[in-house]
Formats: sequence, structure tokens, C-alpha cells
Amino acid sequence: MKKRTIKMVAALASAAMLATSIGVGAFASEGDGSTPRNETLYFGGQQWGAINDWNPMSANSNNAMGIQQKDSTRTLIYETLFMYNLLDNELYPLLGTEWAWDDEATMASMTVKLNPDAHWSDGTALTAADVVATFDYNLKCQSSYGVEMSTFITSMEAVDDQTVKINSVVGDDGVAVNPLMIKQMLQKMYVMQKAYLETVEARCESPEDMKLDKMEDLVASGPYMPYYDDEQKVVFIRDENYWGQAESMWGSLPVPKYIGHVIYKDNAAAQTALEQGEMDVAQLFLTDVQKMWEEKELPITTYIDEPPYNIAGTIPTCWFNVEKPGLDRVEVRKAIAMATDYDQILASAMSNQSPSFADVPRSMMNPSDPEQASFDHDALKDLQWIGKDIEGANALLDEAGIVDTDGDGIREVDGTKLSFKAECPSGWTDWNASLEIVAAAGKEIGIEIETYFPEASVWTDDYTTGNFDILMNSVTGASITNPFYRCKQFLYGPFADLEINYSGNYGHYRNAEADEILDGLATETDPEALKAAYTRLNEIYLTDVPSFGLMYRPDMFYTVNETVWTGYPMNEDGTNIPPADCTDGYGIAALYQLELVEG
Repeated sequence: MKKRTIKMVAALASAAMLATSIGVGAFASEGDGSTPRNETLYFGGQQWGAINDWNPMSANSNNAMGIQQKDSTRTLIYETLFMYNLLDNELYPLLGTEWAWDDEATMASMTVKLNPDAHWSDGTALTAADVVATFDYNLKCQSSYGVEMSTFITSMEAVDDQTVKINSVVGDDGVAVNPLMIKQMLQKMYVMQKAYLETVEARCESPEDMKLDKMEDLVASGPYMPYYDDEQKVVFIRDENYWGQAESMWGSLPVPKYIGHVIYKDNAAAQTALEQGEMDVAQLFLTDVQKMWEEKELPITTYIDEPPYNIAGTIPTCWFNVEKPGLDRVEVRKAIAMATDYDQILASAMSNQSPSFADVPRSMMNPSDPEQASFDHDALKDLQWIGKDIEGANALLDEAGIVDTDGDGIREVDGTKLSFKAECPSGWTDWNASLEIVAAAGKEIGIEIETYFPEASVWTDDYTTGNFDILMNSVTGASITNPFYRCKQFLYGPFADLEINYSGNYGHYRNAEADEILDGLATETDPEALKAAYTRLNEIYLTDVPSFGLMYRPDMFYTVNETVWTGYPMNEDGTNIPPADCTDGYGIAALYQLELVEG
């Protein structure tokens, strides 16, 4: 019997038991946020504390279920112009219906058309004036996103009620400095109501105060609105007048009336809730997730039936500080990378929930089809390594004259022993295990590597200031700006000039050729030129080894329990809905195809 069949049989039995145990269809005592189980889709692994506010301009909302603007933006309450789909690297219409550069040669401005059916939760029409006001207030309040947008957008204009013109920051040549970031804005900027923003401004003493306003009386355009929240749970309720039920958009309301998220104390408590059917959708790394259906025969499903179970989008990476004596030698860096046992990392740190480097040979690209098609694989074959090549790593060091001269088992460079610390935050168990494997590889080749696991705040200070020898950090995942921006994170020299560096290139690597290629890539549109550029960047990366990926990892883990709900998107099911937890980007399309399990 196939996995999904087994789980559906279990789901029918579990649904009946769950209905009896928690009273499906009945409200609990008034005022505690309880909702009918058969109308509520419960999440886990998104919200880990009480919500601070509902303000998209805030720097401290702690409102992951409602306000999450990353590579793919969460649109349950606030909405964006378009939705990103990691499966095909495309943008899908939401508040916007189409976009186009006014001049493909310069990309100095873009025109976006809005859906005339779109309206706010108070029933008023959503227009271009709202989009422009959103941009203007983000700049006026100097929100973190407003500051970011101002580096590539000069202004927005309302041409008419359904047309927005976006003006790019251009260089001396009249060409937009970064059109990719403007495309990212289309799926990242939450559109807010102009009238409401003016109301908030009137009650605040300054733009800075506007960023601190809790906006508990918010007006939004999304399918859900806040219903209840405290330190134990968060609940959203469906807006029955949501504009997206128009035929021009979804054609119906999302199926669950409520979205709920219990705030669990830790991963273990959340996993227990998932196994018991109290949670429907889990954004959790679950060790040996397959045991839930293979051994426990629970109605639990991942996006893919077989390892790696989910789609990997990012590459947790070891960064070398190339300004440190010893690590300034490429032979040392590459030897450590060659000797590391990635299969052991895959088995012990990821419980095989990642494709191997044998399956997807290493580069700066994630394993997705669009990114893997962006470079010439044959050109990189002689530069790639699989790992656990102790003999090859030792030979590389010996040939470079990097040897142990005093017999203590540690090689030296110019009289300095190769002794380093490898760092990542305490408690990040899969990362901790990965660095222990890197340290073990160092011992095999005469390089002393001591693991160091400080508090996350210390680790953050260290990577942003370059105060480390070897450090583990991740990079951006699937995004409309990638693989371009990820290549910048790995290689771009100007990032090393930042006094506090959150951007990338944490180890201060410099390569003038890479910088020149990257500076041109943001505006390059010719497919062949793009492929040649990405191939050359990967050749530089694999030759100089300023860092090396330890694993591929999903941007979001996606595990669902089909006790109460079924119809979740799965790999190659024909829906083209990504495993974005039914909440992010085009992943929200899942909410329109869910069905209750009959029991």
C-alpha cells in the first residue's frame, strides 16, 4: 500500500477520535479564542511568542503569522502586488494583474496594473493611491524596508486608479541600478490603505511614532483578519467579504474559516501536537520525519514521498575569514572543504532531508530546476568535490608545502599552526552537528578546528563584524532575485567594506572580476550572457573557495497531518502550488483547494 493511501486510512480513523476528544463543531467558553475544529486550520513552527503589533513598518512585530516579508511573503492579512512561486521562479497576480518595464533597454520605470475588484476590509476600493502612499510612508517613517526600497526606487506615481508607475534609481548611463530588486518589491511590499495611514499619522507625534503604532484597528485587503491573540495562541478569522472571491482572482473564499497557531514552548511540544492531530501544517524540522508514517502509521505527509521529502531552497554554508593567517591560503580552505564528510552531515544533521552533493553537484545555486538551468554544468565538473576526500586534501596541502614540521600533528604556514575556531549558535543542533563533522575532517588532514557555540547574539556580532575564523551561516533561498543575490552574498567585495555587514561575503573575500560580473548582472537580460556570467562566477567560487556549502536545506519545512483536512499540495500533483505552508507567496493557493476529511 502506498504511503498516501496508508495515511488516508489512518486519517479517517483519527478524525473520528479527534472529533470525540475535542468536540468538533462546538465552541468552547467565550473569550478564549476557541473555534470549531472543523473550521480551523492549525499551524505550528511559525509563531513562537506573543504578537507585539500589526504594523508592517514596525521593526519588532513578532508577528510571523501575520507579517512575514522574506523571499516569499505571507499574505493572509496584508497583501502584495504579486505572489512568488518557487517552483517556477515566476510572479503570479494578486492585487496587481500585470507589470511591464516602460523601456526594456533602461528599465528606468515600470507600470503595474491593479485588479479593479480589489477592495479593503472596510469595503472601500483599493487603488493606485494606496500603493503610492505605502511607498511614501515607508520612506517617510524610514522603516527598514523603506530604507531598502529607496536604494532602487526613487518614487511611485498613481497614473489612474488602477495604474501605478514605479520610477527606478538609475545610474549615469540612465539604466536602472537594480531592476531585480524592483521585481522583488512586487511580491514583498505590503500594500496599506492611504486613508488608514493618514489616520495613524494624525494620532502619532512623529514618523518614528508611526513605526511604533500597534495598528490593532488595522484595515487590510487579505482573506483573513485578526480574531484573537495572547501568549498561548493566535487566531485569524476569514473576511466573508474578501475581494479575492471575485472571478478575476480566486473565484471563492479560502476553505478554512479560521487560521490558528498555538504558541508551543519548543519543537518537541509542537511535534507532539502534530502527531496527535492538533496541528495541521507544520513548519518544523522533524528528525526522521518518515517514521511518522512508516512506523507510527500516522496520516502525516511531506511534500515529496521520498528523501529529501521537501524542496531545498537555501545552502547553509561555512565561511572562511580569508584575512586570517592560514585561511588566506586557498589550499587550506579547499582542503577543509574536500575532507568534510557531507554524507555524514546529511545523515546525522539532516536525517536525509536534503539532496546530496552527489545528486546535485556543488555550486552557488540551489537544487531547483530554474537555478540549475542557469549555468553550464560541464564547465564545473573538474572543480567540484563530493567530500570525505582525505587523501586528496592531504596531497593538496603537501604539494603546497603546508606541512607539520614539529611532529605535533598540526600543519603550519610560515611557522603559524593551522588552528581555528568554527562557530555557530548554541542550540542549533543540526548546525552544531555539522560543524563537529567539519572539525573531525580537520583532524584527519592536520588542521586543528575547535567548535565554538556561543549565544546567537554573540554569533550575530561575530559574523557582522568579521570577528571569526570559520563561521556557519545561511544564505537567501528561492527568490525572484536569485541566483543573482545569492552569488552576491558569496562573492561581492563591497559587502566586505560595510562596518556592520548583514549582507554577505562575511569572510571579506575580494575578486575584482567577480565584482565586475556582479555589477553587470542586475541589468543583464540576454539568456546566453546570463548563463556565461553565472558559469564564470561559479568557476571563481569553486576555484578560490571563500566558503563552502554544508548541505541543501528547505526555505520552509512543510509537513501536514491529514486527520482533519486533506487536499494539500504535493509534488507533481498538477497544481503547481509550492510547499510554502499554505501561507506564503503562491503557496496560499492551497487554502482554496483544502477539503475536510469525512469521518
